[in-house]
Amino acid sequence: MASEVVHGQLNATIFEARHLGHGSILNLLEKVGEEVKELLHLEGHNGLYATIDIGIARIARTRVLSHEPQNPIWNESFHILCAYKSSYLVVSVKKGLEISAEVIGRAQIPISEILTGDVIEGWYDLYNEDFSEKLRKAQIHVRLQFKHVSEDPYWGSGIRDGDFHGVQHVYFKQRKGCRVKLYQNSHLSEHYSPRIELGHGEERSFYRPPRLWEELYEYLDGAKHFIYIAGWSVNTKITLVRDKERMISGAEGVTLGELLKKKAEQGVRVLVLIWEDRTAVEVLRNQGLMKTHCDETFEYFKGTNVYCFLCPRHADHSLSPFQSAEIAAEFTHHQKTVSLDASIQGSENRQVVSFVGGIDLCDGRYDNEIHPLFRTLNTVYRDDFHQNNYKDADLEHGGPREPWHDAHSKIQGPAAYDVVANFIQRWTKQADPSLLLKPDDLPGLLPPDAHIEGPESWNVQIFRSIDDASVVGFPANPSDAPELGLVTVKDQVIDKSIECAYIEAIRRARDFIYIENQYFFGSCASWDRDQDCGCLHLIPIEIALKIVSKIKARERFSVYVLNPMWPEGIPEGDTVQAILNWFRNTARMMYKMIGEALREEGLDHEFRPTDYLNFFCVGNREVKLPGDYVPPERPEEGTDYWNAQKHRRTMIYVHAKLMIVDDEYIIIGSANLNQRSMDGARDSEIAQGCYQPYHINQRGRRSRGEIFGYRMSLWYEHFAHKNGGLHREYLHPESFECVRMVRRICERIWDSFVEEETVEDLPGHLMLFPMRVLKDGSLDEEEDIVYPDTKASVKGRKIDVLPPILTT
Repeated sequence: MASEVVHGQLNATIFEARHLGHGSILNLLEKVGEEVKELLHLEGHNGLYATIDIGIARIARTRVLSHEPQNPIWNESFHILCAYKSSYLVVSVKKGLEISAEVIGRAQIPISEILTGDVIEGWYDLYNEDFSEKLRKAQIHVRLQFKHVSEDPYWGSGIRDGDFHGVQHVYFKQRKGCRVKLYQNSHLSEHYSPRIELGHGEERSFYRPPRLWEELYEYLDGAKHFIYIAGWSVNTKITLVRDKERMISGAEGVTLGELLKKKAEQGVRVLVLIWEDRTAVEVLRNQGLMKTHCDETFEYFKGTNVYCFLCPRHADHSLSPFQSAEIAAEFTHHQKTVSLDASIQGSENRQVVSFVGGIDLCDGRYDNEIHPLFRTLNTVYRDDFHQNNYKDADLEHGGPREPWHDAHSKIQGPAAYDVVANFIQRWTKQADPSLLLKPDDLPGLLPPDAHIEGPESWNVQIFRSIDDASVVGFPANPSDAPELGLVTVKDQVIDKSIECAYIEAIRRARDFIYIENQYFFGSCASWDRDQDCGCLHLIPIEIALKIVSKIKARERFSVYVLNPMWPEGIPEGDTVQAILNWFRNTARMMYKMIGEALREEGLDHEFRPTDYLNFFCVGNREVKLPGDYVPPERPEEGTDYWNAQKHRRTMIYVHAKLMIVDDEYIIIGSANLNQRSMDGARDSEIAQGCYQPYHINQRGRRSRGEIFGYRMSLWYEHFAHKNGGLHREYLHPESFECVRMVRRICERIWDSFVEEETVEDLPGHLMLFPMRVLKDGSLDEEEDIVYPDTKASVKGRKIDVLPPILTT
């Protein structure tokens, strides 16, 4: 039977199974399970559960029932977003063992039946694992109904504010009447002032890019009741305010640790929740392999009025000891939030303000739009030299430092309380809940439903990737999870609304998508290799299917994806090369689909796949100037570090995690576009999706609100400031004219970046990712490009010694 594409939403209910005790399979598995349990002295996690698969993708899994060996009743429902290709949907009943699971029986339903959209319900006969033998009397009762994306009235519709009530079937609802600020980098120089006009007609104004760490310092300093910080890393030694041209009174030289201790001594409740890196031991000087400084931070606050808790990544109680050890060792708490109380101009009341995004409060994150490499090493970066891409790099041996591009946001209004609720849920689960001050109990604080009206208001929705091992408030009974917008995986209850939010935004997109992310790979079920790596999230395939649909409709659509030149680390190293391999698999899949669509529509002689999809990276290069820092030592000759210093260039590390759709909607937070961040049961994450109801696209009138201003400001930083400014073509990113203009500029910047001699500062930062896409959509597999100053292949390679769960 031919494979067919399943693209839409599948509503599924697994009711029950019957007559599973017939035959010897179940008894044998029970015996094997008991023997394993006795041999390894383990408490059992044995029981029956059911799964739904489309092709290689596991799309649903019920809770485990331990005391119903013959006729288990689950009665669990699932709302499943699908973008897969297969001939059959398979429903399986399995017996959980300590280390793995064994199939009791399977039923398969042709995809062609599901695609009709009719309700399919009934008892289905179960077969053995390879469907070669029917099991006597054994059956499973399921109900399925599929809705194709083309039947969704919001497919390609954009926001349409009156119809958009936020992403459905998720934990936090959309909140109206908020305020939002969007930040690029932790700082911007005094001289950064792109001329970006917002609004229309008499409502016109100009975009004013804000400065994150300056504002954060002022908010921290002004808190009266509470400061709640959740971080992957928090380094007490960093200073937030460093720009002498913009120095805040009293802020010069003040470290984050000193500021937080001062506030705690003033009576502010300061709670700091940091991921505990289990590798942070004395032999590594307490930094840990990930250099989070978690033990240093804990020791710094010990004995003070700041309550700092190191938060390990615990596993759900339902998992086996092996799985629990895997979770604790391999995954992290990756959220980056600050919530506090703040004054309100012209009022005696106070408000809750929350910061959400990708910027950690740690070393190496301070940077501006210039992204200097050498020139400020003896001033701004004297105590904050960060370079993780070259072995043995340090200030004594000189630059280049690792430039850092990132993104963050600030929320005021009802959604800010949802960020606080997330912190309270996490702190209550893993720390001392008696230390919490709840905003509802604080005098003079605006209530959670107080909102802002008017043209500058925002609608905001908070999304997460997190499981019940990390928060309180999730239902004890997994069957109650769907009512709260949660999903179940065996007995785990998971919030994976970040992936849902990305998919919803992609499906609604009309004209273009702009992405900045530290990683971009996934949808492995549609790759042509490595399909079993487990990186199943749907974001890349959803983007590819969106482009294909636009090609078939003869409509313009463009996607811009900005990643780092390579993942942070030694570029020849196994981890970096493995991640590059996943990225290439993803790009190969997407371009192949686009190339095939162009051929099928007879457009392949007129257009190329890169007219629709492009991947970018950013870098910098500086000529040497009088007064530049001169290091006392030099790197070892011939090394990557020595070459980068000789050529005075390196990549700018992209750590941002954002997606802008049609200049009217943005998702921004801590989540990368990989399985770790999207899974919900791996790294914990938080993000927000937001828009301005007064600034959405309408017939004949494009959105010109803050999101538009933010996107244009990012482009100004990346390439436009040294290439003629903000051309009118950039107002329409979906157009061929814009795509081709951006590509031409990026090619020129790349040529300057890879020249042997450094004759001028790099004329911009944005470059096409060094990957050749052929006209038919295939990648040039013969070409083996290496990154400048390294021996590392751009293609990456499969690393068999690293389990995919580590790198996906």
